[in-house]
Amino acid sequence: MSGRPGQFGRLLTAVFLACAPIGAQAAEIRVPAEPGALTQALEQAQDGDVVRLSPGRHQGPVRIEKALTLDGGGAAHIEGDGSGSVVTVAVPGVSVAGLTISGSGSSADDRDAGVMLLKQATGAKVTGNRLVGNLIGVDIHGARDAMVSGNVIEGRRDHRMNSRGNGVYVWNAPGSKVIGNDIRWGRDGIFVNTSKRNEFRGNRFRDLRFAVHYMYANDSVVADNVSIGNHLGFAVMFSRNVTIAGNLSSGDRDYGIMLNYANDSHVTGNRIEGIGDRCVFIYNAHKNRLEGNRFEGCGIGVHFTAGSERNDITGNAFVANRTQVKYVGTRWLDWSAEGRGNYWSDHATFDLDGDGIADSVYRPNDSMDRVLWSQPSARLLLGSPAVQLIRWSHATFPALLPGGVVDRHPLMQPVEPELKAWGAPS
Repeated sequence: MSGRPGQFGRLLTAVFLACAPIGAQAAEIRVPAEPGALTQALEQAQDGDVVRLSPGRHQGPVRIEKALTLDGGGAAHIEGDGSGSVVTVAVPGVSVAGLTISGSGSSADDRDAGVMLLKQATGAKVTGNRLVGNLIGVDIHGARDAMVSGNVIEGRRDHRMNSRGNGVYVWNAPGSKVIGNDIRWGRDGIFVNTSKRNEFRGNRFRDLRFAVHYMYANDSVVADNVSIGNHLGFAVMFSRNVTIAGNLSSGDRDYGIMLNYANDSHVTGNRIEGIGDRCVFIYNAHKNRLEGNRFEGCGIGVHFTAGSERNDITGNAFVANRTQVKYVGTRWLDWSAEGRGNYWSDHATFDLDGDGIADSVYRPNDSMDRVLWSQPSARLLLGSPAVQLIRWSHATFPALLPGGVVDRHPLMQPVEPELKAWGAPS
């Protein structure tokens, strides 16, 4: 066995020379599924080379320090030794494709990942891989203009959810794109921190804490994604100028969309349905526009709180939510813009002039709602004559109301956002 490494080295060199075109700088290196073969191939490779892995299991972890393509052809598996990241990219222009990658470490402090893109890995591409059972699927750690697309990422399930890693972690990586991935288990599908000009489009998220968790990330797009059965769909926090468009949140537990200290953003054409708690939670968020969304079958359609101001909420459909709006405040908020409000499934009204706008205004809450929110036990009195008298007086004499949401131009027909089927070309 002592002579094996030398024999293997001569074999790998022969394969390298046979595949290298005369007078060309780039070459194709074919790597057998042998212990140590991949590490040696990466050491011998030059910028521009294509390193093709034979079907089978290859030994990791490995570090890429040449601008090359690492291609598994859909049948090669790089398996780490349970410590650190399995594949680390430390130079620009690297492509990692067609691989199964598993066996990272479990250190959250070290951000152990299936694929780690360091700051130097500008323009890296991680495409068409299966990343299974790693703490973090792909860590874009400072790498500008990275692309993570078409991967299947299945996270850990042997820790408490909050102790697991994220499917894709983006930190200080402007211009990164995460497109068309299928992400399941782990903690958050995509967690973004301190980044900008990112695009997250056409991904599917299942069995996670948050589908997309956005913090201190400006001027970005979250579009055409699907969130199914997570604790929370799309959380945008401490960010500005974010477009949240054409997403589906179905059957998530707590919230479909959360805007927390999110400003100057556009939430449009989303469908949020069957959420156990709130379709949308807006907390201390200002100058946002919610338009053309459908909020259906949730415990609360929109919970609006903490002094959120100058938001336009128009052209949306609120359908069969147990409570359409929860707002506690003494100010009147008009949820219509430019003569167009929202559709409310519980608004019994007429449209005598046929202009598509209801002839009467809509007020989703009265003072009894505020009592019930603060004192749930008061529900025992809902059928009492006193409560019915209060509600009748508010409906008959709206001036008695202390403030709240009013839609002065409610729509007669609901909107139906046209969502792209998951997996369709973006």
